[in-house]
Amino acid sequence: MILSVSRRTDIPNYYSDWFYNRIKEGFVYVRNPMNAHQISKINLSPEVVDCIVFWTKNPEPMIDRLDELKDYKYYFQFTLTGYGYDIERNVPHKKEKMIPVFQKLSDKIGRELVIWRYDPILFNSTYNEEYHLRAFRQIADELKGYTKKCVISFVDIYAKNKKNMEAVSCDALSDNSLLAFASKLNEIAQINDIEIASCAEHIDLSSCGIKHNSCIDKDMIEKIIGCKINAVKDKNQREDCGCIESIDIGTYNTCKNACRYCYANYSEESVRNNCSKYSVNSPLLCGEISDGDKISERVVKSIKVESEQLNLWNL
Repeated sequence: MILSVSRRTDIPNYYSDWFYNRIKEGFVYVRNPMNAHQISKINLSPEVVDCIVFWTKNPEPMIDRLDELKDYKYYFQFTLTGYGYDIERNVPHKKEKMIPVFQKLSDKIGRELVIWRYDPILFNSTYNEEYHLRAFRQIADELKGYTKKCVISFVDIYAKNKKNMEAVSCDALSDNSLLAFASKLNEIAQINDIEIASCAEHIDLSSCGIKHNSCIDKDMIEKIIGCKINAVKDKNQREDCGCIESIDIGTYNTCKNACRYCYANYSEESVRNNCSKYSVNSPLLCGEISDGDKISERVVKSIKVESEQLNLWNL
């Protein structure tokens, strides 16, 4: 199986000690977000976890303990944008803090395993096209040699982030304007030896030199683990998402980054309440077992095709 850590919250930033304890214990409990009393027990042994995909805005708390993952294969999706505290309210200063963290992680595990995410891109009177191009260029210049790939997307409005997004006053760009903007991003990326790809975008950016991307990417995972895998598209994601199936161990309403555009937090009160339940030793992230909960062991297995080993590392 592929383990997602996590689309729902920033585990590397806020819950890395909990995650390392779960790896040590060899299992985790995950509450079904659609059925609060249904809890899955998931085996985390290296025999069934083929690859771990980390999603984060700040992996620094994990870096010095990565040797504890020596039996696992993994890569990081590292979001690094040009927004200030008005949009990403609890993310440390990008130039002073986060770019050096990105470089440190890349030095430790290799640039092939750290994907830069400049997303989601929103436009308003402050964060207009010129601002994003300037910020993207500044970050790309600093990340040259530290990553091979950048993923972009344009912000989507969901019921769960609509209220926060109204305060941001987003501007809508025409498709032609988006294409012209994306072409300029690609030019900057190419100068810095960075491939650029899109995430779950309905607009076709191929004319700009930008391919549709799969964040949980079958080809990349096969190269990382050195063999073919049996994997299918994740039916639980959006139609335009190309990710393969994975198991996410995060919990909604537990991320303290407090980003305005976030779809995973829909209530600051819920975040405070859930975070108050955090225990580094609990098998559940920010939760407790209660009356009426039913714990079932989820059947998981490796999806490696052992007969089709890959002989070349060619990321």
